[in-house]
Amino acid sequence: MLSTFLIALREGLEASLIVGILVAYLTRSGKKSLLAFLWLGVGVAVAFSLGLGAFLTFTSTQLSVRGEQVFAGTTSLAAVALVTWMVFWMKRSARGLKRELEGKLTEALPMGKIALIFASFLAVAREGLETALFIYSNFKTVASDTAPSMGLVLGLATAITLGYLIYRRTLSLNLGKFFTITGIALLTVAGGVFSHGLREYQDLGFLPGGSAYIWHSSGSNIFTTVLDGTIGIGAELTWFQFIFWVAYLTLTLRFYTRTTPVKVAQPQ
Repeated sequence: MLSTFLIALREGLEASLIVGILVAYLTRSGKKSLLAFLWLGVGVAVAFSLGLGAFLTFTSTQLSVRGEQVFAGTTSLAAVALVTWMVFWMKRSARGLKRELEGKLTEALPMGKIALIFASFLAVAREGLETALFIYSNFKTVASDTAPSMGLVLGLATAITLGYLIYRRTLSLNLGKFFTITGIALLTVAGGVFSHGLREYQDLGFLPGGSAYIWHSSGSNIFTTVLDGTIGIGAELTWFQFIFWVAYLTLTLRFYTRTTPVKVAQPQ
């Protein structure tokens, strides 16, 4: 539940801030009549994200056991690569994000309403793609869907609420510190997804060490449940998984925490 809550909160707030910047720019430019087309683009992006999540879930249920393992392992590693890149990209590019988004709208407006819809779609769809892939991969790391689903809903609801309050200037939030902390949390969750992806390939025989366990529990308990809900490592862990999990976290967290702090522009 905690991991999906963090993913939804972080990505949802990013998307909310992006929408807030776009809405504020059109309002400030005296083009409020075009807001409906902007919201249409946002709605299409949300539908695209939900559709991608449904496609991933449906596809995994139609495969053989071995095919599902290949699919789960591949999507897990792809999600980790995408999320890792996006976390570092956000840290590097956040300061100029507002200027970039406003520049794209400036280019789109003279080309008509379709261009505006497309520009707003692209601005939000990037977050949606990342969220759908990462959420799907994170769901594959837990035994029950109930708690993660609750975390997803609560995280999105919280993100939308915070985004609205920030846009209305009702809430003052240190976005730089927020994104730095949640970036560390996302990389930690990604480490667990990475470990599970490696495990799928071990079960397939593509990677060695599938039977060399650090620990192996036949059932769930409080300890494994807490690990599953926080860092994505639960009832079993091989030495191979552990080594690459530690290597991933060491490298990503070291470089992430020593770079320039995130500075995020708020909607104005």
